[in-house]
Amino acid sequence: MKLATLKDGTRDGTLLVVSKDLKRAQKADHIAPTLRAALDDWNYVQPLLVELSLDLEPNRSNRAFDLDPRQLMAPLPRASQFADGSAYIIHAELIMRSQKRELPADMKKEPLMYQGCSDPLLGPCDDVAIGSEDQGIDLEMELGVITGDVPMGVDKDKAGEQIRLLVLLNDVSLRALVPADLAKGFGFFHSKPPSSFAPVAVTPDELGDAWDGRRAHGAVRAWVNGELLGEPDAGTDMQFDFPRLVAHAAKTRPLSAGTIVGSGTVSNRDRKSGAGCLFERRAEEILKGGKAKTPFLKFGDRMRIEMLGPDGKTVFGAIDQAIVQAT
Repeated sequence: MKLATLKDGTRDGTLLVVSKDLKRAQKADHIAPTLRAALDDWNYVQPLLVELSLDLEPNRSNRAFDLDPRQLMAPLPRASQFADGSAYIIHAELIMRSQKRELPADMKKEPLMYQGCSDPLLGPCDDVAIGSEDQGIDLEMELGVITGDVPMGVDKDKAGEQIRLLVLLNDVSLRALVPADLAKGFGFFHSKPPSSFAPVAVTPDELGDAWDGRRAHGAVRAWVNGELLGEPDAGTDMQFDFPRLVAHAAKTRPLSAGTIVGSGTVSNRDRKSGAGCLFERRAEEILKGGKAKTPFLKFGDRMRIEMLGPDGKTVFGAIDQAIVQAT
């Protein structure tokens, strides 16, 4: 099942069910007004949404309409919280090596995680408004899961039972602001503005064999101004799987339904797959004995992020957006 949120002038939009090919949609607000409300009552609502979504496939519904991704908000425009991890160790290794720093020994034993911006979250075609180009604007291709209610201290082998949906996101980062954030000792804040999300959130079964209950397998591709930046496989080199990340987020607190847990930048040890963000590409340039040549994003630049399934078809739809100056 694929779910989306229609822009309607409200903060949380209107819940939609979407066809597998992402071409048609139908309002589901008679079942649950918003995705947030659906997640709060998932056991009751989920079967009804599945039944409604089945009507879209043989084109039985006379209430369906053609879907334009520009009509959409983020699938979950306001999350209970956004806990973003760093599951791909090669990403951190590259960055630290380029800065002549050693990877902390415990980083391979326990995931890094920070509390990101959970409200607002941007839709797939919304502009990304940034105050200044000097802030080092970067994109990060990530996958994430949306949870149900997760009890505090949940075991990692049980945490996967609370994964309701998967999402694809662009974790926008302001690299020039990171050092000042970290120097304060409290972690990322100003360096992490709102993230952007692909058109639909999907139930794990939509990925078929590409979902093994812990990881989503398949290439995530990112383009900047039409040039391919990278296409790493999300299921490869993921040190900490999603149940492990969910359990880590719930170590000392319960997670409310509608919590998003992110994977961190998707990245592979085989560098032929390219970079998961501009910072990685710049790190590679430094490690090759030179200076970083790749610029960060400028106003007017466009980003596109998409994941294809084993059948070669888009899973979540595409994030396709521009960087603009905030007013």
